[in-house]
Amino acid sequence: MTLPAVSLPAYDRASLRPGIVHIGLGNFHRAHQAVYLDDLFARGEGHDWAIIGAGVRSTDARMREALKAQDCLSTVIELDPQGKSARRIGAMIDFLPVVSGNGALIAAMSRPEIRIVSLTVTEGGYFMDPAGQLDTSAPEIVADAAHPDRPETAFGAILAALKLRRAAGIPPFTVMSCDNLPGNGHVTRQVVVGLARLFDAELADWVDAHVAFPNGMVDRITPATGERERALAAAFGLDDPVPVTCEPFRQWVLEDHFPAGRPALEKVGVIFTDQVHAYEAMKIRILNGGHAIIAYPGGLMDIELVHEDMEEKLVSGFLDKVEAEEIIPIVPPVPDTDLNDYYAVIRERFANPEVADTVRRLCLDGSNRQPKFIVPSIRDNRAAGRLPKGLILLSALWCRYCAGTTDSGTVIEPNDPNWDELTRRAQQAKTEPSVWLAMTEVYGDLGEDPQVAAAFAQALDALWSKGTRTVLADYLRG
Repeated sequence: MTLPAVSLPAYDRASLRPGIVHIGLGNFHRAHQAVYLDDLFARGEGHDWAIIGAGVRSTDARMREALKAQDCLSTVIELDPQGKSARRIGAMIDFLPVVSGNGALIAAMSRPEIRIVSLTVTEGGYFMDPAGQLDTSAPEIVADAAHPDRPETAFGAILAALKLRRAAGIPPFTVMSCDNLPGNGHVTRQVVVGLARLFDAELADWVDAHVAFPNGMVDRITPATGERERALAAAFGLDDPVPVTCEPFRQWVLEDHFPAGRPALEKVGVIFTDQVHAYEAMKIRILNGGHAIIAYPGGLMDIELVHEDMEEKLVSGFLDKVEAEEIIPIVPPVPDTDLNDYYAVIRERFANPEVADTVRRLCLDGSNRQPKFIVPSIRDNRAAGRLPKGLILLSALWCRYCAGTTDSGTVIEPNDPNWDELTRRAQQAKTEPSVWLAMTEVYGDLGEDPQVAAAFAQALDALWSKGTRTVLADYLRG
């Protein structure tokens, strides 16, 4: 079958001028923010809002090498079951050298024409402690506080650039997190201001008073790039070592708080609202929570791909029941949105066979994701006087997964930054379930709730003695 031609930028890239520095050029950014800007540029608008790419990690240096070799163009392939399509995204016009001390990044962010600095540094990249504050003991934060003129983190570099702009009388840029975090703008403000307080209280006060950190909700499923994705790009006639594949769906909701100006993204589908929190709660609870609900049973039953996971009636039934009984009822109303319709769309997205997303990717980094995506729903149910047995079963499934083997005995390779500690606890929890809920950085004081503790212990014991398949079947029978 002949694939359709690749769509190229529908504008003169030579006319673009930079207005944004973006830190973290992973797949999500290139299939999300960069695509929205590409759409805007194609309308003949916003050509002074092009992206300068940047990074602070060794992996960013490898991405820079790959993208600079193709004039900073990104291949984005939409995996629609009705037919795949590919486009070359031209919204980025440069990628800064990735160097120790981040001198090139600081210099770029200090330029007056840069009015937005955006980030995708992953949920775990914000150096937050269990209380939601900056972890001042993190080695990277300690190092940046000691050497603020040669920072190694994105946040230290942002502060160095803001300090230079203030000294030169240049208005500050807006800092826009595009990471999948509750209150991502508030979190970013806490990190940036908190780091500044460690070495310059006056600068911290100035940033807190004068720099905007809008909250935003972002959504698009973008699997990791491997040989399959490179082969798909080749089928379109593209020799690209770092193509991005993604589902057709995308969504971006933002607070309209950009004192230095912003591109007219509302013209290409971005929702600007003062109720970002409502959209965010919906997405985090229903979609991200839903990912976790299908991930761990699928992983324990040796299911590799997400759409295959959804084809397993026990898994999709588990998802339907938990969403209907324990998640959707506690999600606050969202403007112009029916939550059940929203869930129906998400279910279709999970089942899209073209995306070929992996169960292992969904299982990744549970120690960061569970306290954000699952535990708040457990708490809200308890506050309403309900015992959410499905969500508690999910916590037991995560514990069982972290023990390091599937139900068939297949070894699970490390899949969390804290894997060794999680595995130690999970294996101990087989006979002492309380040690799992004792992770206060994940569960807070939930382990002290006797009903939660009893339901967790019962679920975990059943998973070890009966196996995932039987436990899910028992749960669905009610």
